[in-house]
Amino acid sequence: MGIAMPGDDERWRCTGCGNLTRFDVTRTVRSEDFVHQDLAGRGLVEERSVLTETVERVRCRWCGATDSVEVVARPDAESVSDSSAESTTGRA
Repeated sequence: MGIAMPGDDERWRCTGCGNLTRFDVTRTVRSEDFVHQDLAGRGLVEERSVLTETVERVRCRWCGATDSVEVVARPDAESVSDSSAESTTGRA
């Protein structure tokens, strides 16, 4: 059984060690790509539409646990970025 990808107001957390930032994610993606090939035959994906995505495994990069990762609510990042965007010099 897999784990869900976090939404905009969620994130992963390892209950074993408390890690919130580093995870190895194994997933299967089915996509439709627009590939532009130049005259030499080299292809470059210019557009990608994800049709289905399945997260198979999430492993904590710190402790290596795969059964301790859960989806938790993310603190409001907007209030943090608003206060740090102000400059005491008046410059951005």
